[in-house]
Amino acid sequence: MKQTENILPNTFDCNNHWYEKSLNATIHPTVSYFFNLSKEQIVKRYCHLNPSVDESDLLDVLNYKPKFYFLSGADLLHVTTQEGKRQMVVIENNSCPSGQKSMPLLNEYDEKGGYGLFMENTIKHVLKKKKVGVAAVIYDKNYMEASGYAHAFADLLGQEVKLIPYYNKEDEHVRFNNDYLEYKENGEWIKIDVAFRYLTQKPWNRLPISSKTVIVNPIITCLAGGRNKLMASKAYDIYNSELAEKNLKILTPQTIWDVNKNEVPLWVMKMGGKAVVKVPYSNAGQGVYTITNQQELDDFMNLDNFYDKFIVQSLIGNANWSSVTTEGKFYHVGTMPDKKGNSYVLDFRVMIHATKDGYKPLSLYSRRALAPLKDELEEGKASWDSLGTNLSFKTENGDWGSDTTRLLLMERKAFNNLGISLDNLIEGYIQTVISSIAIDKMGKQLISTKGKLKRKLMKSLNDDDQLLNEIMES
Repeated sequence: MKQTENILPNTFDCNNHWYEKSLNATIHPTVSYFFNLSKEQIVKRYCHLNPSVDESDLLDVLNYKPKFYFLSGADLLHVTTQEGKRQMVVIENNSCPSGQKSMPLLNEYDEKGGYGLFMENTIKHVLKKKKVGVAAVIYDKNYMEASGYAHAFADLLGQEVKLIPYYNKEDEHVRFNNDYLEYKENGEWIKIDVAFRYLTQKPWNRLPISSKTVIVNPIITCLAGGRNKLMASKAYDIYNSELAEKNLKILTPQTIWDVNKNEVPLWVMKMGGKAVVKVPYSNAGQGVYTITNQQELDDFMNLDNFYDKFIVQSLIGNANWSSVTTEGKFYHVGTMPDKKGNSYVLDFRVMIHATKDGYKPLSLYSRRALAPLKDELEEGKASWDSLGTNLSFKTENGDWGSDTTRLLLMERKAFNNLGISLDNLIEGYIQTVISSIAIDKMGKQLISTKGKLKRKLMKSLNDDDQLLNEIMES
């Protein structure tokens, strides 16, 4: 188990915070061009291709300044319809997104890359001119990036930053006391003034909703949709009603929420026998089940599940085997076919961060499935192998690993195989922004004027006692 580390300024070493393949990659010109577009250029281009959207409306959306959701990452799929209409569809949002270690440097002379940009343009803005005593990065996963943020944080502040592992609520070296997060060092409890949080597994059972310690992102972002797929779906639906008058929309698979386990087969049948069932509060590819046949449905129904509620979404597969929805069939565009004629499902992670000028893109990468996407499902083969793109996996000792062989970088060679254009990148960015705004707005609704969680409202929206019992209050 890792111990608390003291991170000093001017000790950032890029070799420790990027995958080797990312560090040695050259950014693709199209991606570099996208990251250097001004907001006005993006708005002009998008509205040219979507003339029903008013430029001033879209500019207002992109200028949104969040109250809680400062760092966001959305996973998107590049899909098309049988009529050939392509879209970037939001699968989920992530309030502790990975991505820095997978993003080739935009500027080879700026060795801190996105780590430095986030600290300079987001954390500095959040802190304003607040005097910081003890600063920390707390994490339970992804040491490579958590430590990168800690080094960039130390450089920003010009002082030591604590890098603190916090794997579960039984850990005895971290506690919440007198409205502050504290950590133990040499037998003494020390108050933390500001913390960047990279806690991904049930973070609400270790950190409270309200705190005098400034926490980025605060826990409410997870409960409001950043780590709660059920609440995210409701947040999207509510914000979409507001966006409708602007002719904008968060695009998602058809989603049924608040589904009891015994109801799952009925919804799968309604979607043509093919669907995706999700445990709303899992992440890193855990708790996601693709259902394409009776055996996969039976396997899911035989599982022991800890939580009470699920969500069921339409399955996006091949043109020959996707869910049937009210809006028709969607299927994966996939990678360009290789020399064997194989095309693979891929997704895109778009990370954005809050700046004084609104949300801006921060990093971008892609992942592909293990097995190629076939015209017909092969009997006896798990559909997840052809549809699942997440790289994370748990080792036998409970640690997390990553299958980087399926990581697709935004570099010269790999990008050409992704089958996407500059306009797809713009659309993906806009979808990430509006889905993140939806979650931030939901967070605002869930917090009282005293900074406490409105538990009655939370229960009415997410009536799952197992989850509600886990939430730590100050």
